Amino acid sequence: MPTAEPRTHRLGVLLGDGIGPEIVPAAVEVLDAAVATAGAKPLDWVPLPVGAAAIESHGSALPPASLEALEELDGWLLGPHDSAAYPAEHRAQLNPSGFLRKHFELFANIRPAKAFEGVQAITPGIDLVIVRENTEGFYADRSTYRGTGEYMPTADVAIAMGIFTRPAIERIAREAFELARTRRRHLTVVHKANVLRMTTGFFLDICREVGAEYPDVELDDFHIDAMTAHLVRRAAAFDVIVTENMFGDILSDLTGELAGSLGIAGSLNASHTRAMAQAAHGSAPDIAGQNVANPIAVIRSGAMLLSWLGTRHADPALQQAATLVEAALATTVESGTRTPDLRGTATTSDFAAAVAATITAGR
Repeated sequence: MPTAEPRTHRLGVLLGDGIGPEIVPAAVEVLDAAVATAGAKPLDWVPLPVGAAAIESHGSALPPASLEALEELDGWLLGPHDSAAYPAEHRAQLNPSGFLRKHFELFANIRPAKAFEGVQAITPGIDLVIVRENTEGFYADRSTYRGTGEYMPTADVAIAMGIFTRPAIERIAREAFELARTRRRHLTVVHKANVLRMTTGFFLDICREVGAEYPDVELDDFHIDAMTAHLVRRAAAFDVIVTENMFGDILSDLTGELAGSLGIAGSLNASHTRAMAQAAHGSAPDIAGQNVANPIAVIRSGAMLLSWLGTRHADPALQQAATLVEAALATTVESGTRTPDLRGTATTSDFAAAVAATITAGR
């Protein structure tokens, strides 16, 4: 792809709940430092209300004005939400994250798991990526065009539908194969085709069909239950893993913890035209406001957004900025500057400042 004329990217910044107002600004600080050091155009951040603060100020966890603004942006950084603590009438609605994934059809949820040197990982050597189909499968809030795939025909019966369609499976399979080509050229399909033959069996069959287009990528597959054991025992043997929505959610939390902590697990939700950076962890209300939360996951998510923008817009400076962020995170952690969850003493803001300074020092 030829290099395009660099341009300024307008990105939404939505703080979210709990520790969001602490970790999201930390990520913005680091991303700005990386973009400046790489020589890319400065990012144009657009603050937008979301979550509990938006309910208080606008009467909605995701105000229409925020949604309209996102329509015009290249991507956005979303903090965690604590929808369980919202007033009852707001809890009954899709949470902001789920709504945005569905509204913008962000079909690919990319969740890397890579350990840092010096941080004790449950499975040392882990360096893999979960590619999760994000729009259907067994998640009822995203498996139907209108309403949800979960309902109760009587007070004593609850039913959930799992939806699997060829177009959705083909596009997530291609995303996974393309990603595998940039890594170690090994793709693993996770399913439960021995029992769920018509749904996850369909997923497996179509991934194999798409695999014929990628003869340079090794393809294998495992049942979801067996895969959990394989990951605990030998996660370093896997490269890219593709699976349906709920399996992907579960496996990515597992692999994040195997790498050392969910606090270091980045995540990107993307379509072909938009991307939302959002850490894999929750809002941690128990430590909110204490300036002790680990911002690595949201910083990594932001770096993934830069890389995605750089690829989509043929802007190598943004890709370089993403590389600078990852390298600086590793250097900072290895030097001993860490937040309390990683057995360190650094505050959220101190850690972000250290990472930004490491990036800037590399000029």
